[in-house]
Amino acid sequence: MKKQPLLIAVICFIIGIFFQDFFNLEKDSIIGIVFLIIFLSCLFYVKNTFLFKIRNLVFVILFFFIGVSVHYFNSNHFQKTNVKTNSTIVFKLSKKLNSNEKYKKYEVLAEAENQSFEAIVNVDKSLGDLDFNHYYQAKAYIVQPKKPEYNFQFDYQKYLSRNNIFYLCYINGEISSAKRQDLSFDGKIKQKRLDVLQRIDQSEMSAKSREFLKGIILADRTEMDAETVQDFNRSGLVHFLAISGTHIVVIFGIFYFLLARFSSIYIRKYAIVSSLVFIWIFAFFIGFGSSVVRSCMMLSVYFGYVILQRKPDLLHSLALSAWIILLIDTQQIFDVGFQLSFLAVWGIYWLNQPILKYFPKPTNYVKKLLFNTVSISLSAQIATLPLVLYYFHQFSLVSTIANFAIVPFSEIIIVFSFVMTGLFAVNIEFGFLDFIYDELIKILLKVIHWFADFDAVFFENISFSIVEVLFFFIIIYSLRFLLEKCNQKSIYRFAFTVFLFLSVKISFDVYENYKNEVLVFNYKKTSVIAVKNGGNALFIMNKSKNEENIRKFIVNPYISSRRIKHYQIKYVSDSVKTVKIDKDKYPIK
Repeated sequence: MKKQPLLIAVICFIIGIFFQDFFNLEKDSIIGIVFLIIFLSCLFYVKNTFLFKIRNLVFVILFFFIGVSVHYFNSNHFQKTNVKTNSTIVFKLSKKLNSNEKYKKYEVLAEAENQSFEAIVNVDKSLGDLDFNHYYQAKAYIVQPKKPEYNFQFDYQKYLSRNNIFYLCYINGEISSAKRQDLSFDGKIKQKRLDVLQRIDQSEMSAKSREFLKGIILADRTEMDAETVQDFNRSGLVHFLAISGTHIVVIFGIFYFLLARFSSIYIRKYAIVSSLVFIWIFAFFIGFGSSVVRSCMMLSVYFGYVILQRKPDLLHSLALSAWIILLIDTQQIFDVGFQLSFLAVWGIYWLNQPILKYFPKPTNYVKKLLFNTVSISLSAQIATLPLVLYYFHQFSLVSTIANFAIVPFSEIIIVFSFVMTGLFAVNIEFGFLDFIYDELIKILLKVIHWFADFDAVFFENISFSIVEVLFFFIIIYSLRFLLEKCNQKSIYRFAFTVFLFLSVKISFDVYENYKNEVLVFNYKKTSVIAVKNGGNALFIMNKSKNEENIRKFIVNPYISSRRIKHYQIKYVSDSVKTVKIDKDKYPIK
């Protein structure tokens, strides 16, 4: 408590957020909690021996209740509008989202029947691109996203509600537009970013290289092909494609190098401050994405200690960054990227030095840089592994090797990509640079595809519960002591934590293998019947053009949640209307 009060406070605050999100306390309860917070805060000013002894308990309870109350006020309370299903809407763009096979998607502020609401607009690809310079009007089919049929399926409704979005609009007909006269400064920046993206699209580079450049610098993966995304996921290199701490640190380094090397002594003294300002300007330009803001915040807090001439403390920086972000928006804690990025930093703090001491002593700067890159990457991967298994249910043994092979060269690729983007931003294009960059990215993507093709070491549909996550973190916690001092005590401690984890995992496996059930799923116009018998499952369905999505959204989540060891998909003809299982009949369509 004395060493890391800020970290303890933010952990209690986060627990309070989860508590409120789960139990959803009403307004009257929150008012009572606010008065309790005021009362507990006053206790710190009362000089009393008993209160002094329990001050740590009071501290923990205080920040827990602060988390509960702040999350209540940060939560979006849905107010249903009376918009008809088929209505004419007027809307303006807020954000461009990932496209699918049929639609381009946009986050918009819409108005229909004199009622305003935020929504996701799905525009048929044949209607072309939209921009931030115009208002749009179109006939739309408006629906509310539905809750999933079963709790192990992805809750898209909950995901959207955390962003204050409660409606989906589908547009297939004509769209009319009018020039916006009230475009804000923020809107102009978004339009400028969109202009840069369009210039990249018009370049002579291959489509994959263009999409890679847009993703790695401008945080735009909206049009990236599914094969490339799958390669990055299977190889464990998706963090390289998304804007993350590595990208921000490299961009910060570019600004700092230029300011320190090519400026007067007076400016050089403020090179850190100026570089921090530049990365925040960059974050603003690319749309203040969650991962970008997190990275900029952590870097700013860390160098804030340096500027104030205080010894930088990674955990203090981590905790303070989390505090600032969560006080502004508590919904960020439910973002998978938020959880993974902060865990990665904690992993570097907890495991990097113990792992690094097992490397040979570096004899030059290149070796030192290489060893540090590998140890940092390994530390971050170990720390984030439990959540990766819990959220994505997949893991590739080749991912560690892929990171060792690619990450050391990531700085060169990021710098090159940043320069290319800067040239497109000022509307300058050099054919020979386009060619060099295109060939470099083609080679990179081929290497990543080669790593992703190792099916023998790629495991999917891994069953992993939140309880197993907690016990896995106990293993990671004890791993540090084993690496620091490999003696009998540390070996026994580590072996015991592994035993506990395996006991919990086997218990869950045995419990699920004793359960039998029959469930009926509906995906669009297709019904899927799942018959579970112990550790085996049979899926019965008609042939469907949505088979790939059915596997992704129904079959795979079911297998991982029910810990299925073997499964089979059986197709029946379209003429079959019902399926009889034991004595019960189930409709199929």
